[in-house]
Amino acid sequence: MRRSQLNELSSPEAFFWATGIEDTFITAPHPKTGRTLDEYQLTDHYERWSEDLGLMRDLGVRIARYGIPWHRINPAPGKWEWAWTDKALERILELGIDPIVDLVHYGLPSWIEGAYQNPKFPNYMAEYAARVAERFRGRIHMYTPLNEPRVTAWYCGKLGWWPPYERGWGGFVSVMIGVCRGIVESIQAMKEVDPEIIPVHVDATDLYESPDYELESEVAQRQEMVFLALDLVSGRIVSGHPLFNWLRKQGASDQSMVWFQQHQVPLDLIGINMYPMFSRKVLRPSSHGLRTQMPYASAEIVSKLSRMYYERYQTPIFISETASVGTLKRREAWLGDSVAAVRQVRAEGVPLVGYTWWPMFALVTWAYRQGTHPPDYYLKQMGLWDLDAAQSAKLARVPTRLIEQYQRLAAGGSQAVGSVENVEEQRRQDAA
Repeated sequence: MRRSQLNELSSPEAFFWATGIEDTFITAPHPKTGRTLDEYQLTDHYERWSEDLGLMRDLGVRIARYGIPWHRINPAPGKWEWAWTDKALERILELGIDPIVDLVHYGLPSWIEGAYQNPKFPNYMAEYAARVAERFRGRIHMYTPLNEPRVTAWYCGKLGWWPPYERGWGGFVSVMIGVCRGIVESIQAMKEVDPEIIPVHVDATDLYESPDYELESEVAQRQEMVFLALDLVSGRIVSGHPLFNWLRKQGASDQSMVWFQQHQVPLDLIGINMYPMFSRKVLRPSSHGLRTQMPYASAEIVSKLSRMYYERYQTPIFISETASVGTLKRREAWLGDSVAAVRQVRAEGVPLVGYTWWPMFALVTWAYRQGTHPPDYYLKQMGLWDLDAAQSAKLARVPTRLIEQYQRLAAGGSQAVGSVENVEEQRRQDAA
């Protein structure tokens, strides 16, 4: 999809089905275990890339989110190694699939000291983005500069699990500022190479609630934080914004916020990542301050979050990640229920234009990096294919009945989700 084709998403019938392969890359060894976290390595995708992309084609999807490993492409300053990435992306294009290329997925090349807090990080990221755009100019047009900026800031800046290992809200804000500046400068660099490029902004989304009335303001603030990255890069953080004073209190300078206002980028297409087992957040008081519970959500969360994003940004959105963990029955139920929710939202006039089952096959959970068990211990079956870790079939891609269901959805286009209704026009007709 080119920028010149972006208006096609405004068609009431516009809808795409997509998939993707989990591509978390944490290159820094854990201080106790020495382990890194490279999902492509742990799921054997570096070796099975051609087979895996063939499975992607077999699904019948025309669009796929696909990450590339910056740490392998750019292993040292000024050093570029494209062999593996060239093969994979060329194959996707040969298969007739438009990739949404995921440039950064949490981890950075280890030579960037201080990670997102390195003052040169935005420049490094912009150079990398520009080189990718140049290499595939005219053939690849959709890029996610950085997947899930809020989660990145949480794990790198608030919890201190990943570089630069900051802890607390000040660290969260510091990392977020670096992350978002990298996003903005990368988009600007890519568009200088190819004006047809469409930045696809993807972040994790959560729905906060609490049964405790006294936590009402905390719930409201946490919900605003869900939108922080998008608000920053689009220049919406100004005096009067609900988080403006809080950001200043946590160390964000007025100069940094003015910079985002001066360099704001448009939000042409927004991807929202949501999972029934993660995306509902219930806050409760505890002896240590706050406790966050994550009860399994109904598909109503799809409707609520989609409406929230559209009402706030008035731009097309798509589900860029969703799946359920566990049995086939549970995954099948989530597929059916979430697709039904998409249909409901589109009937209400929300331009929810795509759905991505992610991941296509199982992933290795992040606990692997700090754990001591073998990788297969941490496998989470969330995909359309299972991964078989049995010794006789090491990491074989095992098809499930979900594949046929997803193939039917992809072949049917918008048939299963209906058209986006013009609610305002209908209201005017009813009033007349």
